[in-house]
Amino acid sequence: MTATRHPSGTAQPADASLARELLDGLTEAVLTTDETGRVTMANATAAALLPEITVGSDLAGCPVAALARAVAANSAAFDTQHHGRRLHGTRRQLTGSRFAWYVRDVTEEHAQADALRAERSRTAFLAHAGSRLGLAVHRDQVLLATITLAVPYLADVAVALPRPAVTAEPPTRWIRYADGEPAPVAGLAGATLTSSVPGLAEALAGEPAEPERWLDAEPADLAPLLPPGFGPPGTVLVSPLLNADGSAGALLLVRRAGRAGFDRREIELAREFAARAGAALGTADLHGEQAHLAQVLQASLLPPELPTVPGVIMAGGYRAAGDSLRIGGDFYEVFPHPHGTLFALGDVCGKGVGAAVLTGRVRQSLRTLRLVERRPLELIQLLNGALVDAPDAARRSQLTTLLLGSIDCGPAGLDVRLAGGGHPAPLLVSADGTVTPVPVGGMPVGALTVARFAETRVHLDPGDLLLAYTDGVTAACGPRELATFGAARLHAAVASAAGRSPAALVDRVLRAVDEWLAGEAHDDIAMLAVGASTPV
Repeated sequence: MTATRHPSGTAQPADASLARELLDGLTEAVLTTDETGRVTMANATAAALLPEITVGSDLAGCPVAALARAVAANSAAFDTQHHGRRLHGTRRQLTGSRFAWYVRDVTEEHAQADALRAERSRTAFLAHAGSRLGLAVHRDQVLLATITLAVPYLADVAVALPRPAVTAEPPTRWIRYADGEPAPVAGLAGATLTSSVPGLAEALAGEPAEPERWLDAEPADLAPLLPPGFGPPGTVLVSPLLNADGSAGALLLVRRAGRAGFDRREIELAREFAARAGAALGTADLHGEQAHLAQVLQASLLPPELPTVPGVIMAGGYRAAGDSLRIGGDFYEVFPHPHGTLFALGDVCGKGVGAAVLTGRVRQSLRTLRLVERRPLELIQLLNGALVDAPDAARRSQLTTLLLGSIDCGPAGLDVRLAGGGHPAPLLVSADGTVTPVPVGGMPVGALTVARFAETRVHLDPGDLLLAYTDGVTAACGPRELATFGAARLHAAVASAAGRSPAALVDRVLRAVDEWLAGEAHDDIAMLAVGASTPV
């Protein structure tokens, strides 16, 4: 057999030389030992990765401590850090008591695994933050969520400095949360804070700043924002809270002196988090504006206090829909005049601001038109013409159901003249408990230029009551078999209040509807009860 000469000078068979070449080509370090534990062979990778281990050395006493411990303990594997590299070794038994150790450099594998775990952690953080911020509908809720989410994942202290919601003035207050503090703390910002904290002015202008390392002599400017005993801050990262209108404020992330500074990925994460917080602030501000608008409109649309009319007793009932931002379209009005009283009860089609605008238009039109016309049928025709002729009538729905009534007082009771525009029939409640619908009919007001409206008359004896209501009463849908309150239940509730005052009648119907709803959402409800005289 042909022999070759090994670099050591000893003759080697050709196949042994080939085996050596193959071993030297491996990316793993390979060490073989004899029966005494001494190294008999180390390939080229082993010479580069473990230069301290040479042929003939004893592995049990080698400088690689983790490998030496594994040999001494007869362990089949080890992991260690060596020369800044992470190594993983495994042992395989050869013939007899000889062994081979295979050592891999797993530094890159661990780095990739660490990077993957860090990326998953960042993704999970942003997902959780997005969920929390998305559920916050008020400004203070967004600010609290922002600072509590940031600690301790991003920083040891988080401070939010929001701009005022309605101006572009510098922040006048701050809110802070620190790791270890039982609850967030708020305070007022000093006049010089913007200029004294590096990066804050840029963030308030919508420009991100680089992380700032603070020297021991510098933290006095930041000290008012930090918890007592925090000590000199290490790194401060200032990010703008951006929304569609620009910067809504700034977020300060402060790390202790002993904590590592922000690396590039952490800076990107902090910027993304601050952007989401800023967008949530913008949404909260919009929600606040809408809520304020709704409150103003609701206040202007609430039914008025009923006037005192000689010979007539009245009571009204109003219940807005369950959603606080939905503005009701149901209303009632009473207009006394020298010869009696005119009343109206209506239900505007739709919800929200559009319905509120139409409700206001209908009520204002009635207040104006009743000065020139007090007859119900003629008045409802004038109102229909006013709504149809409105400049924006072609672009929106004008439908309104309406019941108009005029009351004339007499010695034998009240004579009521009713005109209808597609509204539910009012109920006549006799003192003996008899409930009789008073059909009026007619078409909805504002729907057509040429519309038909109806009129009828009814007499109220002393002790009788007339109840006008909107369809929110009968259409109230409770949890029981998804059924509506309906006409039959309304008649029963009305009959149970016969002989009582109009206020008692309205209260009885509202309580019956509430019991039926059992907390479920409902449409707007309006009622107006008229009595002929003081009930017996």
